[in-house]
Amino acid sequence: MPQESLPPESALSRRFGVAGAPKDFDWWRKNIPCQAACPAGTDIPGYLDAIAHRRYEEAYTINLRDNVFPGVLGRVCTRPCEPPCRHGWEGLGESVAICFSKRSAADLMARREPIVLPPVFPPSDKRVIVVGAGAAGLAAARELALWGHQVTVLERERQPGGLMVQGIPPFRLPRAVVEIEIDQIRLQGVDLRCGAGVEGAAGLRELFDCAEAVIVACGTHRPFIPDLPGTDLAAVEHGLTFLKAVHLQQRTAIGRRVVVIGGGFTAVDCARTALRLGAQSVQVFYRRSVDEMYVSAHEIDALEQEGIRFTPMAMPVAFRASESGGPVEVRLTSVMLGDADASGRRRPMPMPDGEYGVEADTVLLATGQVPDWGWAGDLADALGKVSPSGQSLVSAYPSLFVTGDAAQGALSLIDAIGHAKICARAVDRFLTGRNRFRDAIWIEDATSNGRNRDMDAIPRQPMPERDIAERSAQAEVETGYAEDVAVQEAQRCYLCHYKYEIDNDLCIYCDRCLKVKPVDDCIIKVRSLTYDEEGRIIGYERSTSAKDYNMLYIDQNECIRCGACAEVCPVECIPLQKVQKITLPLS
Repeated sequence: MPQESLPPESALSRRFGVAGAPKDFDWWRKNIPCQAACPAGTDIPGYLDAIAHRRYEEAYTINLRDNVFPGVLGRVCTRPCEPPCRHGWEGLGESVAICFSKRSAADLMARREPIVLPPVFPPSDKRVIVVGAGAAGLAAARELALWGHQVTVLERERQPGGLMVQGIPPFRLPRAVVEIEIDQIRLQGVDLRCGAGVEGAAGLRELFDCAEAVIVACGTHRPFIPDLPGTDLAAVEHGLTFLKAVHLQQRTAIGRRVVVIGGGFTAVDCARTALRLGAQSVQVFYRRSVDEMYVSAHEIDALEQEGIRFTPMAMPVAFRASESGGPVEVRLTSVMLGDADASGRRRPMPMPDGEYGVEADTVLLATGQVPDWGWAGDLADALGKVSPSGQSLVSAYPSLFVTGDAAQGALSLIDAIGHAKICARAVDRFLTGRNRFRDAIWIEDATSNGRNRDMDAIPRQPMPERDIAERSAQAEVETGYAEDVAVQEAQRCYLCHYKYEIDNDLCIYCDRCLKVKPVDDCIIKVRSLTYDEEGRIIGYERSTSAKDYNMLYIDQNECIRCGACAEVCPVECIPLQKVQKITLPLS
């Protein structure tokens, strides 16, 4: 059956099937803001819909396909999808607990054996070597294995997982969860070799003789140390170095008083880990405001629950040793925020007479880390200069790719996975000489989205947590949603991948839909629509009287998918469709 093209005033270019016009992608980006904000492009409404109907394995598999590590990300994702969530817009309540729901999919499915996805393409006889078994390296390896390539991952440590196991404490991310999801990658056909580091430029060059492409995904392991007096003191150490030592059980104790400098996840993890190692006083100082922190508000709540003092708008100026060999004095200053820097964040500026001191037995600098290409010798330039997809821009090494934090700088797991997927596509194009995928919009008719207005009033469900007295270095603090709570939370999702639209050729302008609309501007009497040069609807002109009332228009940006308009329409001129962004393999 041929596809039917639609008039310009329609939200999409096609009535059903595969679409790919600019207006189709524009609709997806604006109407499914959670998925558009996810670096891995996870089909969030798809898996929330599955959880709401208790199809947990389906929900997990959607996540597995899109972001590789559902159980991991359901615990430690930075949640870039939640601030754009339509349910959290002004007047609509709080955003859906998308991250917690991802964990529910992993926790509640009855199946416990590993899930192996079906291959996308037959074997290619092309070999890829990935250096580094962190989130990015493993994600790229999984993708390429699905596409038929032979993939070997080399990891210098004895345990795969990168910062998932070396930097994130087990009370936030149980090691068994990481192991299960890495095992699933092995079962996709990835050859994972631990204790197999690459030694210098010579070792890296050897890899080019063994494979058609090499991906370096070694993360960011060189600590960034601020240029301040006293950072060389024995009591001052970098937070990531500290967390790795704890992971390797090389660090089992810490001083009585601990000061942490920083405002990211590493800072929070350092503070909570220090407490579990026996510190009696832990303080965190951050040089900007709470609103400008990279971590979520619940991370600050966790510090307060555990008795850790958090002080924003304060930055260190020096670290001073005591003459008696006792505690270090951390010299800090209160700050105010000035003009924005190149990244858009406001610069902290010392306040007059704002300096003060705090004593500490241990100071942990959670001040970030950067790529370290010193090990690569004369290949450092080829690794440090890459395209947005990670391919080396040094012409002598077209088969060399860099992905994850090594390419972008230290960001987050979901950012690393998102970049790994982009990089894997670039590697596949390099190996096959063509683009074997097409991103498209899939449109299908639907009869119901299964929602009712009562679901809009469900409050966001809090994550259950272990009592303070029961918390330890190993016991997971967050214990997960019970099944009924998980279903309730998922039901809050507006399911923005469903689309209601008025067919004005059928409409009799009875205005019944206008009488039941829950949002002021979700349905509007319109004189005309405004389009850009590519046919995307970018605005409308309201009707001012019966003379210029030319159509009824559902503003997709305001629609909350309640279906009230369709229910009262006497001529059934408001059809429902399901719209999804998909990636199609090309034959």
